[in-house]
Amino acid sequence: MTRWAVHRRRNARALGVGLSLLAGLQINAGYAQQASPPPPAKDAASSVKEPAPPPSVTILGARDAHGVLGRDVRSSTGEDMGQIVDVIVDLTGTVRAAVIDFGGFLGVGSRKIVVDWTALDFKHIADKSDQVTLDLNKEQVKAAPEYKEDKPVVVLGAAGKLSPWIFDH
Repeated sequence: MTRWAVHRRRNARALGVGLSLLAGLQINAGYAQQASPPPPAKDAASSVKEPAPPPSVTILGARDAHGVLGRDVRSSTGEDMGQIVDVIVDLTGTVRAAVIDFGGFLGVGSRKIVVDWTALDFKHIADKSDQVTLDLNKEQVKAAPEYKEDKPVVVLGAAGKLSPWIFDH
């Protein structure tokens, strides 16, 4: 073999090894690119977050607002009508009625009835011991059907105060 032939063979072998290494690097580089996605493009408008607006604040005086759950309810003649145990709102969040635990003794034999919110009078509440007044008598409330969760609600209202509800079935 001539000197040139040996030299060409060596170069070809070196070139083959070099091409194999280069191909391996390109394959590995492809895997590396697939494994780690490119960094997200930085958009100046999306990276700056606007601060949330401050919430609105209303201050109610201690004598101007009171909780109603657990309040005793009395008729306008002083009859014990039970306690408010829940409040019912419509789909807009407007308070429409109160659930009263009526009758029984210490929760035994009682049943829940629903009265229209406008049938309740909150004017004489000054502290936790004060009662809510209901514009219905005991006989009217006794005749009302029992409230059951996830069933149609029958709302008992004072004469002339009840407005119809709009609801979907």
